Amino acid sequence: MKPGAASKLMGSPRILKIDDSKMKTRRLDHIDLRVKDFQRAMRFYEKLLPELGFTCDRSDETWGTFYSVGKDKPSEFFGFTEDRQHQPNGTRIAFWTETRDEVDKIARLVRDIGGQNLEGPEVCGGYSPGYYAFFFEDPDGNKLEICCRENPIVAE
Repeated sequence: MKPGAASKLMGSPRILKIDDSKMKTRRLDHIDLRVKDFQRAMRFYEKLLPELGFTCDRSDETWGTFYSVGKDKPSEFFGFTEDRQHQPNGTRIAFWTETRDEVDKIARLVRDIGGQNLEGPEVCGGYSPGYYAFFFEDPDGNKLEICCRENPIVAE
C-alpha cells in the first residue's frame, strides 16, 4: 500500500466499548516469516532486529528467532524460516519507533545491509498527521516499514 492509501481505507475511527480489564499492554506476540534463503536472511535480520529491540538471538540452524528482552514477563519475538517456494506478497510488517531520528538511523542501516526497493524516509500525510516512515524490502522481497507517529490516531 502506498502512502495515502491507508487514509482512504480507514475513514473515521470507530471506538469499540470493551471491558478495560481485558486490556493488555502487549498487542502482538510474534512474527512468523518465511524467506527463500535462510542464510541470506540471517545476515540481514541479525543486523536489523537488534536495532528494533529484538536483542536476544535464540536462532538455530532452521529458525532465525530474535526476542525482545522481557525481564520477568513473556516477550515478543520475530522469527523466520526457509521456504524455497516462498513468494512475497503485498503484506507489510511495520515497526514503530519513538522519533524521526530513529527512523532515519534505521533507514541508513537498512541501506548498508542490503535492503531493497527503498522509499523515504518521508512524511506520509495521507496516513495520519505526523506519520513519518521508511519503506523497504528484505533480500527475499518481504515488505517492511519503520515508522513514527507523532500524533495519536485515536486520542484518549
